Amino acid sequence: MTEKKELKYKIRAASKKEKAELVFKNARIVDVFNLDIIQGDVAVSAGKIVGIGDYEGHDEIDASDKFICPGLIDGHVHIESSMVPPHEFAEAVLPHGVTAVIADPHEIANVSGVNGIQYMLDSSEGIPLDVFIMLPSCVPATSFEHSGARLEAEDLQPFFLHERVIGLAEVMDYVAVSNTSDSMMDKLEMALKHSSLLDGHMAGLPSDMANVYRSAGISTDHEVTTAQEAIQRVQRGMYVQIRQGSAAKDFNRVIGAVNQKNARRFLFCTDDKHLDDLVKEGSVDHHIRLAVKHGIHPVTAIGMATLNAAECYGLKSKGAVAPGYDADLVLVDDLSSFKVDSVYKRGVLTAANGKTVKTADRRKVPGMLLDSVVLPEIDSSMLAVRADENQLMTIIEAVPNQLITRRAEECVNTEGGFFVPSADLGHVKLIMAERHKGTGLIGKGILKGFPMKRGAIATTIAHDSHNLIAAGMSDEDLIHAAAAIKEMGGGLAVAADGKILAKLPLPVSGLLSDQPYEKVLDGLQKIHDALAVTGLPDSFNPFLTLSFLGLPVIPELKITCEGIFDVAEFRHI
Repeated sequence: MTEKKELKYKIRAASKKEKAELVFKNARIVDVFNLDIIQGDVAVSAGKIVGIGDYEGHDEIDASDKFICPGLIDGHVHIESSMVPPHEFAEAVLPHGVTAVIADPHEIANVSGVNGIQYMLDSSEGIPLDVFIMLPSCVPATSFEHSGARLEAEDLQPFFLHERVIGLAEVMDYVAVSNTSDSMMDKLEMALKHSSLLDGHMAGLPSDMANVYRSAGISTDHEVTTAQEAIQRVQRGMYVQIRQGSAAKDFNRVIGAVNQKNARRFLFCTDDKHLDDLVKEGSVDHHIRLAVKHGIHPVTAIGMATLNAAECYGLKSKGAVAPGYDADLVLVDDLSSFKVDSVYKRGVLTAANGKTVKTADRRKVPGMLLDSVVLPEIDSSMLAVRADENQLMTIIEAVPNQLITRRAEECVNTEGGFFVPSADLGHVKLIMAERHKGTGLIGKGILKGFPMKRGAIATTIAHDSHNLIAAGMSDEDLIHAAAAIKEMGGGLAVAADGKILAKLPLPVSGLLSDQPYEKVLDGLQKIHDALAVTGLPDSFNPFLTLSFLGLPVIPELKITCEGIFDVAEFRHI
């Protein structure tokens, strides 16, 4: 059908000169513009809503006992954190009412560069989930990182020709912004030329940096961790993406900033959420339920998960149940509990009763993404951390369910002039090994706030350069876990008593599985069971917490391939 014929077709259906393709009869419609509920039919033709009122359709669905909401939008997500590619990710989030996501392929780009970005675009083509791409702004995250790729403005610019590439993703190198480095200015100029959409990343930065970021054209921040920070961002004209993921759970600390006057400046995002959490807990539908529990009106919460996100990212045909909008619709029985009954994508039933209706086609993985782990044979001498008895050592202290860390200075157990992990003191050995170029670099440190009693865990998911990161109570188990990762070509591994207890292969750039999401869920359950042996509690996600200990743009201390890094001083110590 030509555009002209389709336009005539929709107008004729809207004017009731012919029946609509599909009509939801007698629905309670969530009006996100007036923050109200209206009663009526919703008519759909050619994938668009063509009318609200009294309509007849070739197909009619009795929705008299349902609320109809717009399809939900995740305002900022790294799909790679689900450990499955986009076509499998869709299988997990569609049953939760998510019909569109704003994705940043920053993780795979740090490993595989432009090939990684292209794979995420190809893998998300033709699936019943709209995946809009914000191009990675900081590959690597900082100039001294050991990533698998380096992307400049000229590498990114060709992607703006793609219709689903809409802007520049989280600008996290605040030093490059403040110092107006040529490389960063080139990226900002490029993005402003092609799009007005630039995402921020102001983790732990003073409020005055909002002036700098806004002056650079950056209009969002998902790193807000307090209500006061949220209000400051809104005062400077920014959108605040309230985050609730697997590791960073900021919702309870931020939601207090939302009121009837400023709610339109807030939207929801998961940022990084593991597959098992997405399936069990949900995506931004979980945000809606949390918001209602915190006293936000259900319709306001739904607007934050739909219209606010659509307007923030210029998605003019999404975010509302109204004529001219895409027929991306979510049917629920009750707005407060927000348990999704069924999901329609462009008027086609896509998910019902917690399952997708049609399984996505499997996508071929390019060979260049399957050989990304280059590690040396690690031995105990490479893991030694020199420490004298009664010497104060600088220690990274993890904060459960947050991305920030704290700096501690403590005495540690020693043997022969070297650090020995101690469950009693809560001290764990932490390492990061370069895995892209075979340099042999291994950064070492001491970790606290990670209550491991025995064994070791290791993974190639280590934001943002995704080198191998591992934490353990013995060198033997650290070595076994690292060897398992090398053999799998990337993934997760749990070791104890010189044996591998569980492992999950992630061969696609060391970040993603090439298997159906159900198999990945099964593998994650085995990992979870094995973690219990190490003594790690289930009150936080150990692997996700570990993965952010290597991100040197979030305070206070982090680990890199060169050792402990002080984020405030922006140098290794």
